[in-house]
This record gives sequence, structure tokens and C-alpha cells, in this order.
Amino acid sequence: MALIGTVAAEVLIPLAAVIGILFAVLQWYVVSRVAVPPHDGVGGAGKGDRENDGGGDVDDDEEDGVDYRGVEARCAEIQHAISVGATSFLMTEYKYLGAFMAAFAAVIFVSLGSVGRFSTSPEPCPYDAARRCRPALANAAFTAAAFLLGATTSVVSGYLGMRVATFANARTALEARRGIGRAFAVAFRSGAAMGFLLASSALLVLFAAVNAFGLYYGDDWGGLYEAITGYGLGGSSMALFGRVGGGIYTKAADVGADLVGKVERNIPEDDPRNPAVIADNVGDNVGDIAGMGSDLFGSYAESSCAALFVASISSFGADHDFAAMMYPLLVSAAGIVACAATTLVATDAGELGAADEVAPALKRQILISTVLMTAAVAAVTFLSLPRSFTLFDFGERMLVKNWHLFICVSAGLWAGLVIGYVTEYFTSNAYGPVQTVAQSCRTGAATNVIFGLAVGYKSVIVPIFAIAGAIYASFRLAAMYGIALAALGMLSTIATGLTIDAYGPISDNAGGIAEMAGMPRRVRERTDALDAAGNTTAAIGKGFAIGSAALVSLALFGAYVSRAGIRTVNVVSPRVFVGLLAGAMLPYWFSAMTMRSVGSAALRMVEEVRRQFDEIPGLAEGLAAPDYATCVRISTDASLREMVAPGALVMASPLVAGTLFGVEALAGLLAGALVSGVQVAISASNSGGAWDNAKKYIEAGATEEARSLGPKGSEAHKAAVIGDTIGDPLKDTSGPSLNILVKLMAVEALVFAPFFAAHGGIVFNHL
Repeated sequence: MALIGTVAAEVLIPLAAVIGILFAVLQWYVVSRVAVPPHDGVGGAGKGDRENDGGGDVDDDEEDGVDYRGVEARCAEIQHAISVGATSFLMTEYKYLGAFMAAFAAVIFVSLGSVGRFSTSPEPCPYDAARRCRPALANAAFTAAAFLLGATTSVVSGYLGMRVATFANARTALEARRGIGRAFAVAFRSGAAMGFLLASSALLVLFAAVNAFGLYYGDDWGGLYEAITGYGLGGSSMALFGRVGGGIYTKAADVGADLVGKVERNIPEDDPRNPAVIADNVGDNVGDIAGMGSDLFGSYAESSCAALFVASISSFGADHDFAAMMYPLLVSAAGIVACAATTLVATDAGELGAADEVAPALKRQILISTVLMTAAVAAVTFLSLPRSFTLFDFGERMLVKNWHLFICVSAGLWAGLVIGYVTEYFTSNAYGPVQTVAQSCRTGAATNVIFGLAVGYKSVIVPIFAIAGAIYASFRLAAMYGIALAALGMLSTIATGLTIDAYGPISDNAGGIAEMAGMPRRVRERTDALDAAGNTTAAIGKGFAIGSAALVSLALFGAYVSRAGIRTVNVVSPRVFVGLLAGAMLPYWFSAMTMRSVGSAALRMVEEVRRQFDEIPGLAEGLAAPDYATCVRISTDASLREMVAPGALVMASPLVAGTLFGVEALAGLLAGALVSGVQVAISASNSGGAWDNAKKYIEAGATEEARSLGPKGSEAHKAAVIGDTIGDPLKDTSGPSLNILVKLMAVEALVFAPFFAAHGGIVFNHL
């Protein structure tokens, strides 16, 4: 008999979520105590503690001829401009997405309602014909409602993340005057505020939805958790457009700023003379913060929904064991507590004293959270689950022990750690692969590109074996439920993952603000050190997202096969194989569309930056102000326009395949997209990360070898900048968006499975 019963589960899950939210608020409060003067009565800390605005522990900026009070005012001005630009873009994007949400919710309702001819009468349960379940019309309505709830939560998560980041970037730059440890603490605490707020809110909203929907469904748990799958679909739908739109925005500005500023004009990164720098900093927030937050929220929602759905048709559902059904959410709740303890190690165990301590401190966060989470999973498993139970395994009943589920969750958890460390090895400039890419710049951009591509391809090997090992072990022990739990295990430390991921763009923006505000060189060196480590952590975050997407997609695939009534998926069947080929092609089609979109937007940005340098007298000499607003408008217009086609491709593919070619062809499509998409996503993200840090390796000049390649403006450095520019759309647009492609297609297929089973196959059924 499990020690955690229904009442305990009802209390512990929301309690952990509330603790996480309060922890996020605490981090926000500590960061807010770093004062930033108001900008025209707006922004800044306003009433922040003034003992931090220039006390005795501040570096002697006056000795460098810098008026630090003037610097503070300039920081507030830049932070305000970034915040306004990011808010304006997201509000405009969300207006379009609001219309999409309403339209697609209507499609869900009509499609699923038509399966039962919009009947309002109870129907035989799909997995127990002797029982009567809720009518099809009710399932359609609740699935559409869950979709809207997931989409809204995803949008709010992205927006709150952006607000946290724009609140923190100037504060990080200002604290860098007092030492790298102080700046690191501000950036990290800000990332934690976002990470814990998002993870806790996602858990709380999902738990509330289960209880609210349960008031209607009663003991029809199969129907309840079928409807809940709409929550994951809503989350990933918004994540797709957020990632694609934000990625196009930031990379259009970044490419334009780099090609004209660094390569043609030979001016520093984030130089205030460059018209595209504000758009670039805005892009970091709407792409790497808002888009990434929505992305990982979508992964969490889908893995939880997949696990809950599969469990609902097991003995948990048949016996109405609520505590056991809530096991996935209990794991997530334990993760919030474990991640909070991990965060305290970074923020309260001691202050960093040197730049070379930053990357190890972030790396320790991943290890500590994994170790603590392993212990937490063991406790939750043996306290909430009966010793043995049965699971649904493609028509058969499978006897499972509770310790089997502990192995499944742990397999995903430790596979995530392996992926994180391998990603760090291939993208950090502290190791051989990136240093080799930097050395290849001696002979020009072409060899740099060749070596960067090779690093990306090679970086796929170990993560794929780690994912494959987790899949095999989990499936053998607990079938598709085990794979869903492995995905949840990889995401169980999502609060820590989001923290170190958000830390990167915050540090990047801080460096840009330090440069534009005219801070001393030593301050920029500190922010560069934070940024270099942040590039690696961002790559690690993308690795986690891609790895979890593979596991989530496979779990959703299993749930789809079950819900669509497919007995076996035979890859030599013509219907399945045709779908397999088409699915394997989709990631390339999608990548082509997103990269072309970045290229088109970047072309317009380059032309505008060149025009301003040519036509504004004194701009190159710093005697005139650039027109930042025009560059912001170019990125905004381009991203909103260009995100439509890639998004439509992903959303339409399962609907077209299922409706025209049937459930078996759609199964092949999902399998092909999963196998192909994961490989392309990992290689693209890691190639881009390697090129980026190779450039920073040369710029930092921390070793004799790096100094021999520099300084900034040298031929080797220009080659590195070109490689970084090529890698930008790979690592920040196409690569991160591909993981959403594979999981979004899978959850969409699951939600529409009854419709495809009833009405699909229009073409193949007549051939």
C-alpha cells in the first residue's frame, strides 16, 4: 500500500508549485535591490536601495575618466528601449496568435465532435466496452478548452520570461563594475526567477485543469486524460511560432549587425554606432527568452500529458488510484524542490572570484540537480506507487514493479546529464573541438565552415546513443509509459535548465549594454566572460530540449498508435513507408524555410545598416545617433511575416497526412520526422554553438594560441565572424525549432487520432 494517498497528492503537488513561485519572487526581489535610475519616469528600480548606486565597493570608474552616474542613466535608457521593443513585438505577435488559437480550437471541436456525430449521449468506453463514457461532443469541447488553456499558459510564460530578462540585463551590467561574482549572481538569480516561475506555473495550471475537468468526467478517466492532451498541443503550438518568430527576429538583427559592423566597418560588437544593436538585444529576449520558455513549457506539458494518458488506460485508471495516476506530476513537484536546493548552491554558497569559475559553477548546477533529483525520484516512487501494477502494452497487459518506474525516470534524467556534458564539450571554447574550429580560421572562412560542420555532425553520436539507451531500458521495463516517464525525467530539472538557459541571453544583453553605455574595458571583459559561459549553457539547454523532444515524441507516438486503433506499425507496408520518407524530409523542408526567412530578413537589415552609415553624416565617427527604430521595425515586420509559412507546414502536415492518407501513413510520417529531426537539430545547434564560441575564443585572447589568431579585426577573426554568422540561424532558429516540429506533430496526431481513425485515408482507401 502506497504511503502517499489521494489527499497527500492533492496537497503536495500544488504546495510544491506554490513554493516554486515564492522562490521565483524571492529571486526577483533580490535582483530588484540593484538600483537603476528611472528613465523618464519609467523603468528602472525607481525606489531601489541607493546604497548600491556607487558605494565604496564600486571600481574607481572616475580613474578611467568615466562618470558612472552618467553610465547608470545611459543603462536605464538602453534597458528601457530594449524592454519597449520586446514588449511591442510580443504584443503584436500575440494578437496574431490569439486569432490562430481561436480558429484552431474551433477546428479541434468540429473534428472531434464529428467523430460521434456531435452526440450528447454517453458512449461505450474505447478500452472497456462494458462501461459508458462521456459523449463525443463533451470530449471535443473539453479538448478545445485544454488547447486554449495550454496556449494561454505558454504565451504568458514567454511574456513573463521576457519581462524578467529585460528587468535584469542593465542590473547585471551595473553589478559587473563591482566584480564578476556580483554580476553572475544577478544574472543567475534572474534566470532562476524565470525558471521557477515557468516550471511552477506549468505544474499548477495542469494540476488545476485535471481537477477542474474531473468535476465533469467523474470516473471516466480515459476521457478526462484524452481531453487533457489538448493542453500539450496548445503549449507546443504557441512555442513553435514563438521560437520561429523570435528566432527570425534576433538573427536578422544579429547577422546585419555583424556583417556590416564587424566585418565591413571593423567596429566592436554592440557598438552604439551600429543601428542594429538595439534590435539585436531585443531579439535575444523575444527569441532566446520568450521563445525558449514557451518551448520548454511545451515539452513539459506534452511529456506530462503523454504519461497521464497512457496511465489512464492502465490499472491506475481502472482502479482509480489517484496518487499513482498523479505520479508524473509528483515527480515534477519533487523536481521544483530539488532545483531550489540546487540554486542555493550557486547563489548562497559563496561568491565567484574569477572569470574561469563561471562555467564550472554552471556545470555544477546540472550535476547537483541530477543527483538530488535521483534521490527525490526514489522517494516519490516508493511512497506513491503500489509495489506492482499492470500497464497497457499494445493490446497486452504488462506487469510492472514500482522500482521499474524509478529506473525509467532516472534513465531519462541521467541521459539528459550526458547530453548536457557532451554538448558542453563540443560547444565550449575550453575544449578541443571549438579550439580546432578557431585554429581553422587561419586559412579563411571556408575552412572554418568545414570544421564547424564536422563538429556539429560528430556531436550527434553520443546524444543519440544516450537517447537510444534510455528508450530501450524504459520500454523494456514499462512500455510506452516508461518512455513518457523518461522524457519527464529529462525535464524534471526544468527549473534549473531554464535558469542556466535564461542566464545566457541576460548576460549577452548585459555585455551589449555595458558597451553601449561606455563602461570601462574591464567591465566589458567581465560581461564577455559571463556571455561566453552563457553561450555554452544555452547550447546545453537546446540539447536538453532536443533530447526530451525525442522521448516525448516517441511516447506521444505510442499513445497515438493506441488511440488510433493501430495494431502494428509495419515499416515495409507501402502506406507506412511512404509516410516514413515524407516525414524524414519535413525537417529539411522546415529548415530551408526558416533559414531562407532569416536570410531574407538579414538582407534587408544589412542594406539598412549600410544605408545609415553611408547617409548619416558623422555616424561612423560617433558624432551622430543612428536610427535604431527602423532596424527594430525591419526585424519585427520580417519575423511576423516569415513565421507563418514554417508554422503552417508543421501544423498542416499531420492533418493532411491523416485525413488524406490514413492513420498508418501518419504513423510513418511521425516516425520519419522524429528520426530525421533529432539528428538535424542536434548537429545544427552544436555547429552554431561551436562557431559562436570559436569567435569569442579569438576575441577573448585568453591563451597564447588565441592571441596569435587575433586581435579583433584580424583576418582570422573576420573568418570566425563569418562562421558565427552562418551558425546564427542554425543554432537559434532552425535547430531549436526542429524539436518543436517533432513533438508538435506527434501531439497533434494524438489529439486528432479519433477523427483520422473515423474519417481518414480518403486517398489510400480508394487506391
